[in-house]
Amino acid sequence: QVQLVESGGGLVQPGGSLRLSCAASGTISGISLMGWHRQAPGKQRELVAAMVSSGSSNYAAFAKGRFTISRDNAKNTVYLQMNSLTPEDTAVYYCKVATIGFNYWGQGTQVTVSS
Repeated sequence: QVQLVESGGGLVQPGGSLRLSCAASGTISGISLMGWHRQAPGKQRELVAAMVSSGSSNYAAFAKGRFTISRDNAKNTVYLQMNSLTPEDTAVYYCKVATIGFNYWGQGTQVTVSS
């Protein structure tokens, strides 16, 4: 059974940084994409950043220049470094792993940006 375990969320002041991690455990093969989405209260879940197996990455407009996605293929782990955080970044952040035919989601980790 595949599990995605996220960590690194928490409370941070505006302008601060956080690094999220998501480790995929269990038998998982054919990973085509690893990425992060987020969902703020009252809003739809949205893409933050994603990286395909070739190493190419894609960022939402709000994430460009502030967030960096990276992955360790050997560990089936994806990271999200978030800098210059603002209150608008407050949300639950979800890890996503896509394979041929199925998407896996983590349980979410809360990120709160507040003074």
